[in-house]
Amino acid sequence: MYAVILTGGKQYKVEKGQTLKFEKLELGDATQIVFDKVLLMVDEGQVKIGAPYVTGATVTAELVSQGRAKKVNIIKFRRRKHYMKHIGHRQYFTEVKITDIIAA
Repeated sequence: MYAVILTGGKQYKVEKGQTLKFEKLELGDATQIVFDKVLLMVDEGQVKIGAPYVTGATVTAELVSQGRAKKVNIIKFRRRKHYMKHIGHRQYFTEVKITDIIAA
């Protein structure tokens, strides 16, 4: 059984027991997360497609960690123009473990 969920403006294919890193979610003190924007569910060959979301379907997950990813270095360079610029970026993330996928 797997599902496709929408979070942080991106779509993710999730299965039970899988660990994923999402864009940072504002959770406060919560350790359990419920994703209700389920776009597609597949259960033993039976496919449910949402319009836009599957009604009654939810995916629950538990918080593993929150942090920042490794630094990505961006270099802007123009040859023969005496121009070079270095920029760095570290993206915040939320790591979760999928505990259950509940169909409608």
